[in-house]
Amino acid sequence: MTQDVSQALQDRALIEEATKKSGLIWVRGTAGPARALWHLWVDGAACLVGDGPDEQPLADLALTDGSTATVTVRSKDKGGRLVAWTARVVEPEPRSEAWQTAVDELKGKRLNAPDAETITERWARECRVLRLEPTGETAQRPGAMPDGAQAAPPLPSPAITRRPVPAGLPKLLRRGRKG
Repeated sequence: MTQDVSQALQDRALIEEATKKSGLIWVRGTAGPARALWHLWVDGAACLVGDGPDEQPLADLALTDGSTATVTVRSKDKGGRLVAWTARVVEPEPRSEAWQTAVDELKGKRLNAPDAETITERWARECRVLRLEPTGETAQRPGAMPDGAQAAPPLPSPAITRRPVPAGLPKLLRRGRKG
């Protein structure tokens, strides 16, 4: 029994520290593939914003208030999977105390916001702020990882890089070198 409690405490610490340090987490909701999302760890949960103009897409993950999601976190040092944990999805009411606490932290880390001065109002009006709260269950952790690679192909995106190199580019690159 004490070993189970000890493991649960270690898992909780691992979830918190790994998620705090990671800039991205991979979230799999009740539908669709896992998606990389930026987040912040606030008051014991991974908080994120999305589903609005100029924000990350969340709709295809089917993250609804009270549902569960699987969160996978990479190691900051090595970049490989460190822990996968189960989360309860909580969607605080816009402008509630929990919502405001999350937004106050998120807006400070939101890079390249087109409307930094009014971002809070836009998020309240057009976006969803979610808290992914750990349930205490870890699907994967050091010592309990799956055998296979678990790699998945990238999601389709208009931001692809697999296009032919323009004919003049090699000349331009050589010309830029001196000596």
